[in-house]
Amino acid sequence: MTRNRRAATVLALGTAVALVAGACSSGSGGDDPAESGGDVTLTWWHNSNNEPGKGYYEQVAEDFEADHDGVTIDVQAMAHEDMLTKLDAAFQTGDTPDVYMERGGGELADHVEAGLTMDLSEPAADTIENLGGSVAGWQVEDKTYALPFSVGVVGFWYNKAHFEDAGITEPPTSQEELDDAVQKLKDAGVEPISVGAGDKWPAAHYWYYYAVRQCSQDVLADAVTSLDFSDPCFLRAGEDLEAFIATEPFNAGFLATPAQTGPTSASGLLASGKVAMELAGHWEPGVMQGLTEDGTGLGDDTGWFAFPTVQQGEGDPTAALGGGDAWACSAEAPPECVDFIEYLLSDDVQIGFAEQSMGLPTNPAASGSVADPALADLLTVRDDAPYVQLYLDTAFGENVGGAMNDTIALMFAGEASPQDIVDSIQSAAGTA
Repeated sequence: MTRNRRAATVLALGTAVALVAGACSSGSGGDDPAESGGDVTLTWWHNSNNEPGKGYYEQVAEDFEADHDGVTIDVQAMAHEDMLTKLDAAFQTGDTPDVYMERGGGELADHVEAGLTMDLSEPAADTIENLGGSVAGWQVEDKTYALPFSVGVVGFWYNKAHFEDAGITEPPTSQEELDDAVQKLKDAGVEPISVGAGDKWPAAHYWYYYAVRQCSQDVLADAVTSLDFSDPCFLRAGEDLEAFIATEPFNAGFLATPAQTGPTSASGLLASGKVAMELAGHWEPGVMQGLTEDGTGLGDDTGWFAFPTVQQGEGDPTAALGGGDAWACSAEAPPECVDFIEYLLSDDVQIGFAEQSMGLPTNPAASGSVADPALADLLTVRDDAPYVQLYLDTAFGENVGGAMNDTIALMFAGEASPQDIVDSIQSAAGTA
């Protein structure tokens, strides 16, 4: 694949989301089922496998079916990691579901080059215009291949009660303050941080964020296109992570802990009060709600703070790591697929998505409907950030991103050095 296809994967969200009035149009991309050969069944894979998201999406599918005679939505909800595994296998065989989640960046470019993903530029033009700049991460060579429904940032979600009990009066803003908070929580008898290192990517987010803090935006943007990691800031990112791991901040058994699946996952440990904080994305409140019996997650004790600043850092201290999820149609999906994913981006569906605290909606009409106060605050963080760096494994594509995540996970296990991480990335990229 050509390097220029990886361009523009650093998302500058700030003021990029156009505030276009009116609802997303529905139906601009599809034909009547009678014109496409009779009844149509669309297979839809998503990762909202807990309530309230699971039930909400089932209702959304039923509502769409009621308004579209002859169309059936085969909804398949699954755990996030299971979905990714199944999607990877489907992309290898070319037998992808009609409607699926795209994460953008180099991964999307690979799918486009392989002819697996439908070009939505013309059939979904009205919805693309309404979403504005948030679609940039799902464009390849000025064509749009997916419609983002949630775009947000990663930070530390924390239990306010645990912080108060440990004498932490303000969320940490620097690495030194984070280290101090970790020690205070230990002294108070609380495990400081959960991490789903068993799924690798939650652990990798630490190295990504240290890279965002240590490297300038120009260096990161160049690395996305050149896959050259010779700048010393990448080595410093690994050194920062190695030093933090040495403080032993994570939950017992973190190397085998899953990210989100079940009460003993990293999200489950935070939701049940067994740890004080977790580095996670905008999805966390919704995930925690699904992992608690009363469906409230941490409730009023939910807090959030940005990843701290670091010494020697050349990155903007207010820059964020993040990205999002988008609905895409497989290249061979029937035209009704476009109708459906436009419906998923409509005012009503995105408002419901926001009210259920399932993420940060991209449709401007839903911005004021996010129910969870902590999650609502992230809209301001997202929009005020000077730039939001797309998750590095997504930006670099599956081969490079996979090698990177594997080696970062080895560092968490004490089996890799900062230089090993850089070497494995460049080896996978062919730039060693």
